Amino acid sequence: MPIFEYKALTPEGGTKKGIVDADSPKDARTLLRRQQLMVTTIKLARSAKGASISNTLRKLQGIDKPNKKRNEQVAGITRQMASLLASGIPLAESLRALIDQAPDRQLESVFRDVRERVTQGLSLGDALAMHPAYFTPLYCSMVKAGEASGNLDQVLMKLSQFLQSQARMRNKVGAAMLYPMIMVGVGILVIAVLMTFVVPKITAMMKSQDKELPLLTEILITISDFMVNYWWLCMLGIAALIMCWNWILQSDRGRLTWDTIKLKIPVFGDLMIKQSVARFSKTLSTLLRSGVAAVQSIQVTKETLDNKLLQNCLQDVHDQLLEGSDISTPLRASGVFPPMVSYMVAVGEQAGNLEDVLEQIGDTYDEEVDLATTKLTSVIEPLVIVCLASVVAMIILAIVLPLMELQKIS
Repeated sequence: MPIFEYKALTPEGGTKKGIVDADSPKDARTLLRRQQLMVTTIKLARSAKGASISNTLRKLQGIDKPNKKRNEQVAGITRQMASLLASGIPLAESLRALIDQAPDRQLESVFRDVRERVTQGLSLGDALAMHPAYFTPLYCSMVKAGEASGNLDQVLMKLSQFLQSQARMRNKVGAAMLYPMIMVGVGILVIAVLMTFVVPKITAMMKSQDKELPLLTEILITISDFMVNYWWLCMLGIAALIMCWNWILQSDRGRLTWDTIKLKIPVFGDLMIKQSVARFSKTLSTLLRSGVAAVQSIQVTKETLDNKLLQNCLQDVHDQLLEGSDISTPLRASGVFPPMVSYMVAVGEQAGNLEDVLEQIGDTYDEEVDLATTKLTSVIEPLVIVCLASVVAMIILAIVLPLMELQKIS
């Protein structure tokens, strides 16, 4: 069904923009008139080259990967879709209801395009895969499994619970790191203000005395003069470092090296491993429960991890599964995942309840993430305070030393 963009006047005298799906512009005007909207302009929602609305959205939104906002929107709307389907409402009508409840115009456009494709005969999983900014490979794989097994409503409910639990875990870690990051930012700002505005005025007075200054003061004056006179060079240097760092991370070898180093950092590396294990266990359990094949589940789970070393480990598991191996053996051989994880996976495979075991592992490591997060913040906060206090103390000492000398002379 074609999709039209419109501008209309509301009964209150205001203006409204939106999109509506109808067979023709006339039908679209009739539909909008029933909503007490007076249409001023209406046109087919197509790009200049005739691309579909999904391609237009992809171009405008930079559709590549989901972000935090989209994940939260999708988690909420997935639960609504599960409830509608569980109530016996047909898929096309459920999608229409979701269109009416969409929190913003972009998501509304996405579901209109999904509904159009579904009514044309495409499966829901394939239609959702056309919008990777909102629906991850994990999401689409579970939907396809739910469609194949005939229990799409149950799979969608599990999926919404999974998305919400993953969001809670990310928010815990993010909230714990927020305070130290604010402290670092404020500290750097204070030091920059001191070095560029306060220190030059004081050191100018010291220079006018024509006396030999302490080494610490000379170093402070040199740094301050450089920051005042060559601040643009500092900005260029920072920009160059950022570009170089991004270039390193974009290469497979650079990303692998950095991700390997991160896992070996005391306290922080422990937190990253536990968070990744929790995500791996919960994701794989959810996929297997939804009826997704083990090989495909491992491949999809690999994409949810944000560490190249762990991704390579799961790729090895995937390749050995294709050769007839089990999951636990390559996990144990990798040396990356904790031994307890591979042991429990082996027990689950032998007992035939791997999904339950993975769920238990995920719950256990969720608790471990909470403890590791608390431990990390307890280490970082005093460390940041000591570092910033040391820098400020050096600045103050460099200023006070020559002032004391001048006072002795006078």
